[in-house]
Amino acid sequence: MTAEHPGDAADGGAPRSVIDRAFAILGTFQGGRVRQSLSDISRRTGLPIATSYRIVQRLVEWGALERDGEGRYRIGLRLWELASLAPRSVGLQRLARPFMQDLYETTGYASHLAIREGRELVSIERFQSPRRSVRRPLVGARYPLHATAIGQVLLAHAPPEIREEVLAGELEAFTSRTYTDRDTLERLLRDIRHIGYAVSDRQVDNVHIGVAAPVRDANNEVIAAVSLALTEKDVDGKNMIHLVRITAASISRALEAAGYVEQADDAGR
Repeated sequence: MTAEHPGDAADGGAPRSVIDRAFAILGTFQGGRVRQSLSDISRRTGLPIATSYRIVQRLVEWGALERDGEGRYRIGLRLWELASLAPRSVGLQRLARPFMQDLYETTGYASHLAIREGRELVSIERFQSPRRSVRRPLVGARYPLHATAIGQVLLAHAPPEIREEVLAGELEAFTSRTYTDRDTLERLLRDIRHIGYAVSDRQVDNVHIGVAAPVRDANNEVIAAVSLALTEKDVDGKNMIHLVRITAASISRALEAAGYVEQADDAGR
């Protein structure tokens, strides 16, 4: 997929190279969009329908996408096979999973594991009751760092230049409780580094209270965070904080025992 076709460039800043267009198409399968029609893909990428069709067919041939019986497209098995080789998420996920499951089964609340990629967090594992309908976080999805407890932990331990980029940028208010003031957030991040955990009280929606703690690799570097999503105002907060911190420490010890180290060039600016 390297050839360029005259007249394919779409208006409005749509990707120009074939590779960029293919990446843009694959990128539309995020935020809960598991199955899409060709017109959905065309609309979300800003690419002409004919261009979208040609590239989608190449992606289907290679196995990056699959077409179901209703003519809609979804991520293909071959792309999943490649993603399963990514050490940054898969090794960490494998080691953390039993501790996260214990946390979920002990508390009954959704447990969540995430890493930082640039100025966003990426969700890599979640345990949740099928009886509780929670739209986010979705595994594999990206979210801002400033509002959730798990994001605040990752931001607190991010390199100074990343914190500066996030704090100097647009800080979206998801609810009236979301911290959008730079000075307030800077104080909060200092507190998180000092006390070793974060609590986000209904900053993303008006229901959930998040509790999160950092996960460290064998070099004692914070590479991830684990959290609980509480749904009751009168929940035993101190006990939940204690359990989350124990879980994060247990995962960290497992990473240390396995010699798991996050490479500097993998950490993501």
